Amino acid sequence: MPIITLPDGSKREFPNAVTGEELAASIGAGLAKAALCVRVDGELRDIYLPIEQDAKVQIITAKDADGLELIRHDSAHILAEAVKELFPETQVTIGPAIDNGFYYDFSRPTPFSSNDLEAIEARMREIVARATPIRREEWNRDDAVAFFKSIGEHYKAEIISAIPADQKISLYRQGNFIDLCRGPHAASTAKIGNGFKLLKVAGAYWRGNSSNEMLQRIYGTAWGSEKELKAYLTMLEEAEKRDHRKLGKELELFHIEEHTPGMVFWHDKGWSLYRTIENYIRAKIRKANYIEVRTPILVDRSLWEASGHWEKFHENMFISDSDEDRTMAVKPMNCPCHVQIFRQGLKSYRDLPLRMAEFGTCHRNEPSGSLHGIMRIRGFVQDDAHIFCTEDQITSETIAFCDLLKDVYKTFGFTQVSVKFSDRPAKRAGSDETWDKAESALKDAVNAAGLEWVLNPGEGAFYGPKLEFVLRDAIGRDWQCGTLQVDFVLPERLDAAYVAADGNKKRPVMLHRAILGSLERFIGILIEEYTGKFPLWLSPVQVVVATITEAADTYAAEICEELKGAGIRAVLDISNSKINYKVREHSLQKVPVMFVVGAKEQENRSVSIRRLGSEKQELQGFDEAKAALLAEAAVPI
Repeated sequence: MPIITLPDGSKREFPNAVTGEELAASIGAGLAKAALCVRVDGELRDIYLPIEQDAKVQIITAKDADGLELIRHDSAHILAEAVKELFPETQVTIGPAIDNGFYYDFSRPTPFSSNDLEAIEARMREIVARATPIRREEWNRDDAVAFFKSIGEHYKAEIISAIPADQKISLYRQGNFIDLCRGPHAASTAKIGNGFKLLKVAGAYWRGNSSNEMLQRIYGTAWGSEKELKAYLTMLEEAEKRDHRKLGKELELFHIEEHTPGMVFWHDKGWSLYRTIENYIRAKIRKANYIEVRTPILVDRSLWEASGHWEKFHENMFISDSDEDRTMAVKPMNCPCHVQIFRQGLKSYRDLPLRMAEFGTCHRNEPSGSLHGIMRIRGFVQDDAHIFCTEDQITSETIAFCDLLKDVYKTFGFTQVSVKFSDRPAKRAGSDETWDKAESALKDAVNAAGLEWVLNPGEGAFYGPKLEFVLRDAIGRDWQCGTLQVDFVLPERLDAAYVAADGNKKRPVMLHRAILGSLERFIGILIEEYTGKFPLWLSPVQVVVATITEAADTYAAEICEELKGAGIRAVLDISNSKINYKVREHSLQKVPVMFVVGAKEQENRSVSIRRLGSEKQELQGFDEAKAALLAEAAVPI
């Protein structure tokens, strides 16, 4: 007679073992219809399996994160079934749920076309309408290998062959289709609904290894309802209009080319934007009593081995073997170098906290398939800093950093910021005792900072737990930018020490923190957030002085130079084009302000002011207009 405890604390007693389906039905017909799987004593399980003992049980629906992930995973299986029905010669490989959707990789000599995608999606809807039961089966490993080989699925056989022989294999069957999976899945294909759509086909190497076969990856998106799907597709359309790669080219900000994959060529306007942001952050951290340093790009392998980064990251490092028989690595991060600066000279507890910042140039050998404009690149700069402090200072430094971070985000227009707490990963440095101390200290600190957070299990850095700060943009997308990590490990590994008040040497705590993260990526986010229409203080060109007639050229040049001398980013346009053409062209370049001058303006030392997006003109004396523009264009502090 199992007693089931529900999330609200209520209890239900059953005379015999009860399935999740029966439990949901006992609560209500609506819940029974919406139920996808169950969480039993913390473990996700298929909803049709019996619960035989007392347990804490949660019914999972599409409104839950676990339920949405299940829908996406089931959608991948239904995609594979549809492909096999339409193209039986195709081999299936793997198909996981991902953020916002799913994908499945297929081995097929003929590329999938857009017409194929339409046919596959239509067949997926047929499979959903069939309401085919989905059931879990346990097989012996060798039997499973033999089965998949017998039906020509050699990739599945290869995957299963790598599993220990004494381990039971979990397979899921839906109609004539059977796939390897640990589950859980919904009880029927009908449970998935029609909130899905196939999006595109891309290439992907088998097991991510470029020496293996290139597979075809079909991406899709899946949601709990057709309404949610429609909203997501609308967001994708808006995101396409805001694509930073397209706008970056149109606005002459940057370009990336085949000669230097993952590296950015900044043009004049883009570099102006870059430097404005960098100088803004520099002013903020100086005000917050940070020192700024600069460290080498090439660092000997021995330092990376000592810090632990070589074991963790060396496959993503750019390596240089010099003629001195030394192995050097282009730094992928700045932290070990900052410890080296800290170690120069004797430090006292009176020197702490020491806030050490660097606009550090880093390089990571990211896979070519993951590169995306300036959002994911191989060469980038971080607004990086490391705070060396005592354990007693962790909370106060965390509060100060969180205040600084929120202030910076607000300046850029981001007011919705969520926080994830990432705890210890499976592979990590340091003892459990050290991790207990670090996680406890960071939790106390973020709570003291008054920030709500959600747990992001197992996603901490290898040397310490971290906070991840996630921005929500104008169209509802989330971007993880800032981080704060508590590190007791690197100071120990790299022998950093200070003299405590009692005269003994102690290890400092190292707080790794960034606000923007990669400057390049943050600029990409800003381009899409503002669709290139930057606030005046950020705009690469703040004002264009344009003439109506050639007679006003001298006056236009004179006031343009005055604006530049006052620190305003001004451009002169005395071309022979008509003023309407000039207005249109500079509007397309998203210039926020135009000063239009002709004979009348020259005579009165005035300007006609046009604002981007407005048809109105305002006549104003030049000195008054310049003063107003200077006030509006001032960099926030």
